Amino acid sequence: MTGIPFTLAPEQWQRLAAARQAYTDTVSPHYDETLQHVVQRTRDSGDIGKADIGALLMWKRLRADTPWAAELMALADADVRRTTAAATTAARDTSLSRSAAAQAGRAALAPLPGFRTGDALASAILTAAAPDRMAIYDRRAHSGLRTLGITLSHAPGRYSRYVEAIDQLLADAPGPIRNWTARDMDTALYWLNHPTNTTTST
Repeated sequence: MTGIPFTLAPEQWQRLAAARQAYTDTVSPHYDETLQHVVQRTRDSGDIGKADIGALLMWKRLRADTPWAAELMALADADVRRTTAAATTAARDTSLSRSAAAQAGRAALAPLPGFRTGDALASAILTAAAPDRMAIYDRRAHSGLRTLGITLSHAPGRYSRYVEAIDQLLADAPGPIRNWTARDMDTALYWLNHPTNTTTST
């Protein structure tokens, strides 16, 4: 974000609503089952281990044949859980704003291999930890913000700025978009530029 408040035109809100509807009409209702299973386990344990990181990696359809994946697998699961527990605590901290919690949670994950840069998998971990507060980052959702005229730089701290943008969208939205979750908004942004979403914008 630029730090400057943004205002969407009615046509842009309509396009967001259409994108969300197109997403729910197109994507299997079972697709998020893996994410929801990790959410349930994290709710009970307060941390996320290597097995569930692997599940989220598949859910995000990311590559695992990378040096960082081998480095992560070489760590003790207990050590991974200590790190993700700190991230979970930060993401759930309601004394912090949503964006501040996102920043703290993202910083807590940084010591783990694969989480030093990039926000795709980190956002999945944080959303599993705090599903009512966090949102999934994706390059297509990033592109969706740009389509709406919202600038999100790739400088350090991108995930917290992304969550801040979603927070502002939800705060400024007309009904019924105002009642969306952050996850609803990130899926709308994700689908905004999809070829099947033919609604035009101004």
